[in-house]
Amino acid sequence: MPQGSHEPPTRIPRLGWAIAFLVATTVIAWAYMQFNESLGSRTFSAPLPKHAPAPEFQLTAQDGSTVTTADLKGKVWVANFIFTRCGGPCPVMTSRMAEINQALGNRAPEVELISITVDPAYDTPEVLREYAEQAGADPAKWKFLTGPIETVETTIREGFLQSLTKEPSGAPLHSTRFVLVDREGWMRGFRDGNDPEIVQKVLMDIGDVLREPSGTQPK
Repeated sequence: MPQGSHEPPTRIPRLGWAIAFLVATTVIAWAYMQFNESLGSRTFSAPLPKHAPAPEFQLTAQDGSTVTTADLKGKVWVANFIFTRCGGPCPVMTSRMAEINQALGNRAPEVELISITVDPAYDTPEVLREYAEQAGADPAKWKFLTGPIETVETTIREGFLQSLTKEPSGAPLHSTRFVLVDREGWMRGFRDGNDPEIVQKVLMDIGDVLREPSGTQPK
């Protein structure tokens, strides 16, 4: 949908969220066990590689607060890219991020989730707040971010190294990857949000990074 349109966004009905939650319960339980295993006895043959430093940014969360890269230093975080009017993959990616959020619970307070809108002209903090509430997001643990369009586009393309273009209709066409960032601010993994095993894989990656002593990540 072209920028500047004032048509109402396509959102998942509340009943849809409820059904998705019920369907995901078994997956979340399994993923939670995998996450515990990652934090506990599971060993891994090779650390996740360092790809590139995460971008420096200053964006606005759904509660109106300012969020910067510095605020996330010392934490492990996962970022993805969505927009509230999306009729394509975004509802599924948000549902999967919600599963990750549910599986983490209060088990890992040093882990945060970040969803950055690729439609900042429409997705104001107020719009993102409603969308986040439908997803069951606690702004202390899962932030939906927006900002000036130039800042958002530069952050995604040049910072996170992800694709972002437009369809002929003007609607955003964006990466469906989930990006894992470690305590030192290095991007350590890129997982395809369309992968049916994305939740399990991201949770295991988070567990592996959390088990690394701070300051000893691979070169």
